[in-house]
Amino acid sequence: MYATAEAGTAHRLRSRLLLCIVAVALGVAASSAEAGQEAEPDDPRQSVNRTAAIGGLIAGALTGFAAHEGGHLLFNVIFDADPGVKRVEFGGIPFFGITHRSDLSPKQEFAVSSAGFWVQNATNEWLLTSRPRLRSERNPYLKGIFAFNLAASGMYSVAAFARIGPDERDTRGMAVSSGTEEPWIGAVVLLPAALDAWRYLDPDAELPKWLSRAAKVGAVLLVLR
Repeated sequence: MYATAEAGTAHRLRSRLLLCIVAVALGVAASSAEAGQEAEPDDPRQSVNRTAAIGGLIAGALTGFAAHEGGHLLFNVIFDADPGVKRVEFGGIPFFGITHRSDLSPKQEFAVSSAGFWVQNATNEWLLTSRPRLRSERNPYLKGIFAFNLAASGMYSVAAFARIGPDERDTRGMAVSSGTEEPWIGAVVLLPAALDAWRYLDPDAELPKWLSRAAKVGAVLLVLR
């Protein structure tokens, strides 16, 4: 009975964190798209500015995606893991994943699987430290990177909590190589993103800043398990 209640509480907490991430990611995208809408209603520059904002947002998201995949590729090269590309599907949607040899050590496998999130966390830390008031800036490109990082962490966390998606998903690789249940890996991925969303919304708050940094360091230290 107590175990069921605790599981329900944990599920509600994870759901709230995930909703926070999704809300902020959507808010980042919306604020970026609105960045060019402050001209006069009849000003022909309005549509141009809006298009530029959306283009910057998309370019930022693509950069975030490339950085995530680049993290996997970097560690594959470091470990001489014969990286390649494999077609995968998630919910019937075709996609691709970076593959490697199957004989890596558990620590190497964990590092390769985690690398994309490490890059996301490092990028978010750089953004929120160098530009703590990013929310109020007119910078769709950087907001696109940040929004992608939040959205990617949120989607991977859902896959981890529900144990769904292709076998090549990052959270499953992290779970298998570290001997950890995948929903816990989902929490490890979700927590820094949720705290970074908090920092984005409230740049003057000190608590989420240090909790976020601790969570990011802890995610890397899991490689020592």
